[in-house]
Amino acid sequence: MTRTPSLSHIAFMTRRFEAMKAWYIDVFDAHVVHGDPALAFLAFDDESHRFAIANLDVLKPGEPADSGAGEIGVNHIAFTYASAGDLLETYARLRDKGFSPYWPVHHGFTLSFYYQDPDGNRIELQVETCNSQAAFDFMRSDVFADNPVGVEVDPEALLASYRAGASEAELKARPEGQTSPIPAAHGMV
Repeated sequence: MTRTPSLSHIAFMTRRFEAMKAWYIDVFDAHVVHGDPALAFLAFDDESHRFAIANLDVLKPGEPADSGAGEIGVNHIAFTYASAGDLLETYARLRDKGFSPYWPVHHGFTLSFYYQDPDGNRIELQVETCNSQAAFDFMRSDVFADNPVGVEVDPEALLASYRAGASEAELKARPEGQTSPIPAAHGMV
């Protein structure tokens, strides 16, 4: 049995980017861990981020503010597992029930599998790949600025490595590769 995951963060899509950032900073006494015109990651404790805010005016420019019904608001809710093994055993259990992640990706500081529920709500199941300070440092780095999305991964290959005895460090290692495309049918994450 895998251990129960804990709530990690909530990601929002908005066309009121500055107002949303200011509100979450004010309400939660948060600070910006990484910010650029398209994305802001906010933290208020030792988690790498508790809120991600995506700016639709940059990510999907030219669309009227009211054209994105269903896009504005919560994009996904993330839950963190204690180990890569717990995440991969959960992946296997869900796969065996017919549930596949629509986007398996290594964000650099998390290994993440994104799923959709029957109503289309998006859930990220993840494991942190480094400690909080390393995550903060990574999110402030040029490497992250160049690729804030991450690199796509193969859950079956990771599961096979895990079951063959790969270490946590090996399973959590950031792979080399191109920026993963964000699945178009599922919006920005």
